[in-house]
Amino acid sequence: MKANYQFSNLCGTVYRQGNVLFTPDGNSLLSPVGNRVSVFDLVNNKSRTLPFQNRKNISRIALSPDASVLISVDEGGRALLVNFKRGVVLHHINFQKSVNDVSFSPDGKYIAVTHDSHLQVWRTPNHLVREFAAIHSTSNILSIQWSSDSKCFLTTSRDMTARLFTLDPLEGFRPKTFAGHRDAVVGAYFSSSGKCIYTISRDGALFTWKAKVPDDDGDSSDDAMPVPSESTSNFESIATTRWGVHERHFFNFPNTKVVCTSFHPSSSLVVVGFSNGVFGLWELPAFTNVHTLSISQQKITSVAISPSGEWLAFGARTLGQLLVWEWQSESYILKQQGHFFDMNTLSYAPDGQTVATGGDDGKVKVWAVHSGFCFVTFADHAAPVMDVAFAKQGSVLFSASLDGTVRAFDMIRYRNFRTFTSPSPVQFSALAVDPSAEVVAAGSTDSFEVFLWSVQTGKLLDILTGHEAPISSLAFCPSGTNQLASGSWDRTVRVWNVFGRSRAVETFSVSSDVLALAFRPDGVELAVSTLDGQISFFDVHSGKQTNLIEGRKDISGGRKARDRVAAANNSSGKAFTSLVYTADGTCVLAGGNSKYVVLYDVREGEGVLVKKFQISENLSLDGTEEFLDNRRINSAGINVDLIDDRGDASDLEDRIDTTLPGAVRGAGDMSVRKYRQEVRTKCVRFSPTGRAWAAASTEGLLIYSLDDTIAFDPFDLTIDLTPQSVLDVLSQGEYLKALVLAFRLNEKPIIRRTYESVPRSDIRLIARQIPVVYIVALLRFVAEHMEKSPHLEFDLIWVRAILMSHGRYLKDRSGEFAPVLRAVQKALVDVEQSISSLCEENTFMMLFLIDQSKMKNAEEESSGDVEMDTES
Repeated sequence: MKANYQFSNLCGTVYRQGNVLFTPDGNSLLSPVGNRVSVFDLVNNKSRTLPFQNRKNISRIALSPDASVLISVDEGGRALLVNFKRGVVLHHINFQKSVNDVSFSPDGKYIAVTHDSHLQVWRTPNHLVREFAAIHSTSNILSIQWSSDSKCFLTTSRDMTARLFTLDPLEGFRPKTFAGHRDAVVGAYFSSSGKCIYTISRDGALFTWKAKVPDDDGDSSDDAMPVPSESTSNFESIATTRWGVHERHFFNFPNTKVVCTSFHPSSSLVVVGFSNGVFGLWELPAFTNVHTLSISQQKITSVAISPSGEWLAFGARTLGQLLVWEWQSESYILKQQGHFFDMNTLSYAPDGQTVATGGDDGKVKVWAVHSGFCFVTFADHAAPVMDVAFAKQGSVLFSASLDGTVRAFDMIRYRNFRTFTSPSPVQFSALAVDPSAEVVAAGSTDSFEVFLWSVQTGKLLDILTGHEAPISSLAFCPSGTNQLASGSWDRTVRVWNVFGRSRAVETFSVSSDVLALAFRPDGVELAVSTLDGQISFFDVHSGKQTNLIEGRKDISGGRKARDRVAAANNSSGKAFTSLVYTADGTCVLAGGNSKYVVLYDVREGEGVLVKKFQISENLSLDGTEEFLDNRRINSAGINVDLIDDRGDASDLEDRIDTTLPGAVRGAGDMSVRKYRQEVRTKCVRFSPTGRAWAAASTEGLLIYSLDDTIAFDPFDLTIDLTPQSVLDVLSQGEYLKALVLAFRLNEKPIIRRTYESVPRSDIRLIARQIPVVYIVALLRFVAEHMEKSPHLEFDLIWVRAILMSHGRYLKDRSGEFAPVLRAVQKALVDVEQSISSLCEENTFMMLFLIDQSKMKNAEEESSGDVEMDTES
């Protein structure tokens, strides 16, 4: 089995903090997600996450006007300069201090960066040379706005002023100051003509600045009657104009602060996000309110306008919401939200196209793997969802929650059609569905019992007792032998014969509390993870232990800020909380309360570590550093990361002290909640096709897929086997020999060319004569080709010919070839859905045209009758 899995996408989170921005073409939206950047294609309805990672959570991002260079700055002031199209890091910059805003000039030659009370301008992209550092004031700079000619820019600050700077020295020029606001200025913008400047403050005031009368001797804050400035160039007119307040407007939202703003110069539209979740759209300079809408229950932290001015993007940090609103039609283009709290569990659908997740917020979300979007959310549970599972047959999703219910959801009509409860209220922590999807089982944490219900009737079938501690995991035997395995904290694993008359129960004792268990796909072997970091393997038929993996050192890693000992000597988190077999049963994937997910080869009792995946490098999460950073220790010997600085926040709701009164014990104030998240993996699952696996982590739903960028991975290579020799054989019309040579060379372009060159009439003959050793590779290639190629009938003929010729061989080895067969099934289902939807559209269109023709004929006949009556 290949182990070259690479990070491919982040689905469970759409926005964390920072600013959102549109690409120059307006078709995509960039959103910071922790220490990564996600790109949402609004036209094709897809999302992808760029492969690079910042050291900490990203606070600001900026994209060059030609969409070639992306700069992302984290909370610590470290920036990455990235090739946006390829996602490759070009350069690292350390600004030493936190950055409030970063902006490219409209011509793309300069980058302006806030640096505390200073502002730095860097030349880009060939040589990052700092041009100069302009001193703004004694207060932090909040935002930067360039003029259209890239020769001057506006900055805003907490000292309630905005300032105008020129990029190149101008004789006699002194930076202009725009004063008069009574709160911090959050945005300043140039009009499209450059004759007006708009400034917006946190208290909801918008000032319009224009040129003063030439003979007026007042300063820039006087309310003199302005007149337009006449000058030879736009740059000189902006720099030499004596600016004065022309009009003062107020948004008039009581007890509400302005959090973020954005301005579209060509249409003179300004959009403002407020702290109560309301946004407003105004047209300037008349200050006409286009409309106001409440889109969130929490404050809007970021807003952006598309280059065309049609779409508005909003990000709400508290709820993790990302919205794109078309203001003219008043409709949502995009509305996504991740889990409000941690993601606890996940499950792949049998076709591998969708993933269901359950979180502490009591919601069950279903994500499309292909697009990365959540397309349905079930909010029926009233407590955290602990486990979810798809039925092997039928479109049914089950979920178990701490609210004492197990719910079944119809994935066709998207509704909760069945709710299972116990005779007395208990909390359910584990869930399992039998292969026939007729019985669902759930384990409780307080009564230590396993409950079984009938899915069709909803009645309670049986209660299995015997465990003496909370049940942590359940699993039905996938081979259909009517066996249910349950793991508990009482250090036992019980295998129940739930449908047999004997009601036999076999108990396996382990060395510590059971955290997770999983059946091998053939149902012969059972893997059990325990609290002491071991993975035990049992033969279900003989009842004997066949293997043991000591995984404490493999998963251990990462020192938390409150740890008193090094990571190597720390026992916390050194256990696997989730286990899953690969689709072919040769490997086991395991994850736990650590930054690592490990892959073991367990064939024939080996237990060899194949690969360790580090799910996050984000230093903003607790547990990602291996050693204590002495630079983070202050003179009092306290780690500065443990100091709660939320009282220094600018917003009142962010600095309210919620701690309880009274003395604080030496262990710390127990009423203070943890505000720093820990890196952990709560659940890992393999895709049914075996081409990808997903992890429910602190960062969200991480999806890793096989890396297909490997250029050379031959199957059976000889010295005379070259791409040219394959093409020579193909040109001679020897299609079977050319196809075998192409699979031996194992280069995708050569295989595709050979495959598509086979005549349609020869497919059945070649499929019958191809050696069986290449059958799996051929089926896998056909499944991939079917998803991307327009040659639909050609691919279907190949699939039918292979299954008809080698069906017996594939059936006898169905367990070994299960991933490939599932991939073919997934491709066929996709084809069926696309064709059926197309046929339905064509049918409706034909019916519409027939009705229109009938109506037209009826009108013509009626008009003809009227003419005959008039003639007579």
